[in-house]
Amino acid sequence: MAKQQTLLITPGEPAGVGPDLLVQLAAQGQNADWVLVADPGLLEQRALELGLTIKTQLVSEQQLKEAHLPEVEAGCLRVWPVALRAAVQSGQLNPENASYVLETLEKATAACLQGWGQALVTGPVHKGVINEAGYLFSGHTEFLQERCGCAQVVMLLATEELRVALVTTHLPLKDVAAAITPQRLEQILTILHQDLQKRFGYAQPRILVCGLNPHAGEGGHLGREELEVIEPTLARLRTEKGMTLLGPWPADTLFTEKNLAQGDAVLAMYHDQGLPVLKYQGFGRAANITLGLPIIRTSVDHGTALDLAGSGQANTGSLLTALHYAARLQN
Repeated sequence: MAKQQTLLITPGEPAGVGPDLLVQLAAQGQNADWVLVADPGLLEQRALELGLTIKTQLVSEQQLKEAHLPEVEAGCLRVWPVALRAAVQSGQLNPENASYVLETLEKATAACLQGWGQALVTGPVHKGVINEAGYLFSGHTEFLQERCGCAQVVMLLATEELRVALVTTHLPLKDVAAAITPQRLEQILTILHQDLQKRFGYAQPRILVCGLNPHAGEGGHLGREELEVIEPTLARLRTEKGMTLLGPWPADTLFTEKNLAQGDAVLAMYHDQGLPVLKYQGFGRAANITLGLPIIRTSVDHGTALDLAGSGQANTGSLLTALHYAARLQN
């Protein structure tokens, strides 16, 4: 048994496509550095539904801690076991398994913080059913921020060609303007700048910044957030921290080929300002990356796709991107 790099993977919602994607890739032999934090019976059941042949091999906490894992063959998944709370039917949500989903995340996150895994890759979860079960849960990003003890983190979605980070994430649109403060903007830009250097290897990252309002406020006639918050903060960070910050530019023209060529990443003010463009450009081959954490975390760019679970029609492209980024971003 050889000491090796390990990606810890949580399949996410057990009734969704997360298990399908992992079983499909394992059957193709793309599982050499994985340890899944999951119920092995779930994976075996899903493989049967898909008509695929896989085996599972249990991994103990001690083996993971010592980083001495058995060699694995194509079609075999190494699994650090967590038991389901109830039987799973593909495509059918069950609130009883919400605690199972959260336990897989708890164990995988704690293990990465201990250095037992080099990165965490998360499958899609269903926020609604977790909250229906009585747990306050707004998403992976916020969960990991709390568990890792970070004052601020940044959600970044990335394809090979485009990277878009967000100032605000899962927030109602009516609350966005009030949330964009000089302090928050500075925190987000500092993390984005530092991780573009540390994780992506840009010596002097160029960040394109969207305005909040149409036409970036039109000189204050369509909103004053650019004049009173965004522009002064960017000017100060350029002077005090030497950041290369372009903007604030109107989002509708920032996301054009000519302007995107001037930057290494885009900072959008809110979720549905930046992500529709990225997903139009690369849905199914993008990864969700959480910046500012002491661990590396990537995820798929899509949801649980309950209608595809167990059908064999789920596309593995986004998970492959997440896995590739997880390996690439390791230090």
